[in-house]
Amino acid sequence: MKIVNRSYITIYPRQSFWDWANQYNSEVKFDAGDATEGTVYLVEEDFFDFEPVLEKNFKKMFKNELSSVTDEEEYWPVKLTMELFLEWFVIDFGSIVVDLEKSDLRSE
Repeated sequence: MKIVNRSYITIYPRQSFWDWANQYNSEVKFDAGDATEGTVYLVEEDFFDFEPVLEKNFKKMFKNELSSVTDEEEYWPVKLTMELFLEWFVIDFGSIVVDLEKSDLRSE
């Protein structure tokens, strides 16, 4: 086991995100009641106050989640604000990341 030098933010879509997303996917309709997994974002290690870390990273996370639905930015909300991000996602923070695998981590 190896402890990774990162903390994490996990975000889970709320119904308001799914309401927006369902406009662009006619094959599958998602609902907050569905068993959907969150997305884990690795961030700087050992932060003591999560608000500055969230403020620094929320737009990158927001854009990634929006692009998972549609790459056409004209369909995205006009302003990506912290208020809208918090309305669309549940956020969870953690500071310990342990890699249980023997193989090296890879990034793309």
